[in-house]
Amino acid sequence: MSIRTILVVDDSPTERYFLTDILRKHGYDVLNANSGEEGVAKAKSDRPDLILMDVVMPGLNGFQATRMLSRDEQTRDIPVIMCTTKGQETDRIWGMRQGAIEYLVKPIDPEALIARIKTLG
Repeated sequence: MSIRTILVVDDSPTERYFLTDILRKHGYDVLNANSGEEGVAKAKSDRPDLILMDVVMPGLNGFQATRMLSRDEQTRDIPVIMCTTKGQETDRIWGMRQGAIEYLVKPIDPEALIARIKTLG
């Protein structure tokens, strides 16, 4: 699987900009969503190769959105990496149980993120 297009789902404009900037500098096409609901909708309509998902968002949180994506036939094959401030081990375990393939705690280390993405594609 080749990773070209990445959907960044985060309610913080600052975090979206930070992640988008890192990804674009490494040659990835980036889509943005500012809520879990918008993220699920864009995943279905735009079919990105990877999703970076925040957890703490109003409305549909990242755990719920990831669970929806991983259980939907249209989107279950899109890997999700959670990028969140929730750093407890129980949060990480819960995120992985919802369908995430990786759980990174903010502040995100750009090199670690890019290295992980490269292992996927």
